[in-house]
Amino acid sequence: MWGKKEKAMGFATGGTTLISKSTELLGDINFDGNLEIEGRVKGNIFADAGSDARVRIMEKGFVEGEIRVPTVVVNGSVTGDVYAAKHIELAAKATVDGNVHYNMIEMVKGAQVNGSLVFSEKSDKTDAKNAFERAEAADIDSDMELAST
Repeated sequence: MWGKKEKAMGFATGGTTLISKSTELLGDINFDGNLEIEGRVKGNIFADAGSDARVRIMEKGFVEGEIRVPTVVVNGSVTGDVYAAKHIELAAKATVDGNVHYNMIEMVKGAQVNGSLVFSEKSDKTDAKNAFERAEAADIDSDMELAST
């Protein structure tokens, strides 16, 4: 009534993918829409920087890898760098061991970041496809190194 209310952060358009608490996923994820993580992900998570994709790491959720998603909500654990082109919310039980690159940040009392908070005025224009290809190339390089030893 008195002022302009900000729109509450809801779900992104598109489907919702759930990684349940009893699931461990090994490998990279490239998605659109919503991704809810209650289990464990060991790999990188990508979505196009210009999309309205959103990832939520729930209280018991764990991600080991880089996250490049426009909107990120963390209430679990992340080991790796996080790139949120639009918005990141670090809830009370969030733990991030890595750097957080953000355009807009919300951090609740109790959240922990063991790394740097890096403000990025402009969103990262690198799309998920290119990031995914870079990650695949790195995997191929490491496989070749293992094969040569």
